[in-house]
Amino acid sequence: MHDTTLLQLIEQDIAPMQELLELLQNEAVALHGRDMQLLEQILARKQSLIILLEQHGQRRGQLLSDLGLSADRAGVQAVAAQSPHGDVMLERLDTLAQLMDACQQVNSTNGRIIQVQQQVTNNQVRILTGGDSPSLYNSRGSTSPLTKPRALSQV
Repeated sequence: MHDTTLLQLIEQDIAPMQELLELLQNEAVALHGRDMQLLEQILARKQSLIILLEQHGQRRGQLLSDLGLSADRAGVQAVAAQSPHGDVMLERLDTLAQLMDACQQVNSTNGRIIQVQQQVTNNQVRILTGGDSPSLYNSRGSTSPLTKPRALSQV
């Protein structure tokens, strides 16, 4: 009984995890294009998927804990060893783990994209406000003298 419940919980996470991976990949495209509306939609859906996956993970952990097992792969392996569905359970768990790894990699890449864009934006703001004026050239081809920083409203 517990083995089929655990298998169902694992299988229920595969589709949301695949959707999360697709969202993360779409987020990378939206980040490159700075499509804020799409990013907001992606964020809202990501949050709901993450909450769902956390709830399923808690249920799996509780089920394994109730059986006196650890709430990790070793616990699932112990259930699988005594189940006629053991091979399928471990296969589905591996699929879920691969999807999670892929999500982490894409999410890490998205984080780097965000950091680069923040640096670019900060540089642009510094140039606009006059913070980087020594590296700018004037109409005579020499660097501009230091000026005091300006507010963005005065640029």
